Amino acid sequence: MKSPLLSLPGAVPAEGPDEGVAAHYGDLFREQRELAAGRAFTDLSHRGVVTVTGPDRLAWLHLLLTQHVSELPAQQAVEALILSPHGHVEHALYLVDDGTTSWAHVEPGTQGALIEYLERMKFMYRVEVADATGEFAVVHLPAGNSADATGAAAVRELPYGRDLFLPRAELAALTMEFGSPAGVWAYEALRIEAHRPRLGFETDHRTIPHEVDWLATAVHLNKGCYRGQETVARVHNLGKPPRRLVFLHLDGTEEVLPPHGTEIHLAEDPQGRALGFVTSSARHYELGPIALALVKRNVPVDAVLRAGSVPASQDVVVAP
Repeated sequence: MKSPLLSLPGAVPAEGPDEGVAAHYGDLFREQRELAAGRAFTDLSHRGVVTVTGPDRLAWLHLLLTQHVSELPAQQAVEALILSPHGHVEHALYLVDDGTTSWAHVEPGTQGALIEYLERMKFMYRVEVADATGEFAVVHLPAGNSADATGAAAVRELPYGRDLFLPRAELAALTMEFGSPAGVWAYEALRIEAHRPRLGFETDHRTIPHEVDWLATAVHLNKGCYRGQETVARVHNLGKPPRRLVFLHLDGTEEVLPPHGTEIHLAEDPQGRALGFVTSSARHYELGPIALALVKRNVPVDAVLRAGSVPASQDVVVAP
């Protein structure tokens, strides 16, 4: 779904999973600075939007999600996951309830599979699930941006900003007062800096929440049963995850960033067995080239690594 904001001066379309919005508007580092300072906004209108209505919606979602939402206060934002029976991450939902409707935005193109699963799980619960992507678009305002959001149908208040669900037909008009636009490359650089995992980037078909630090933000460890809970509890109480998320400071002399999937090796043994892979990478306006990666749990935390041909030092995100 192509955003009308791609018609703004300097807009360069993003590719891959973020197709449909702008990668940047001609000045990546300025856009990052403005976003970090709270003077910009990012168009995330390519993300899927799913709504759940009905009197049983929170009790029903509570049974399906990793998060405790049965008594979720109106306007309180949460992250939540849907796991496979073996505890692998299948969906990530960025949720808020407004008192009558639960709103969630999800990775682009994943809303269809999510809705299909939710429809199968309705049984006798009084709930209605809808794909609202065609009607509503997501826009992110960073912390410090005090723009008027009264035109939003719902708002997720976060420590690092606000996610607005805006009527898609009014997207161009409503964002005119939000400051300067910053493309998804700027948003991604700040996400990577903050170590926030993203489904399909920091995850693969084997990922469990512990590996990417989602226990801290998207999993409630003391709620009732949900699919995959046995794996979550067992690894949390009795073991360690097989892999761990790390933050990488990349050598700035390389011109090309290592893309998603680039193998990680020990710097001293670049031809040896792969220890993991790059999940996301970006050029940061202050830190230079940075990345997130999933590596084997037993990789020493002080080991110097190589992401493809790029030397990299690591910061611990998930402890071994």
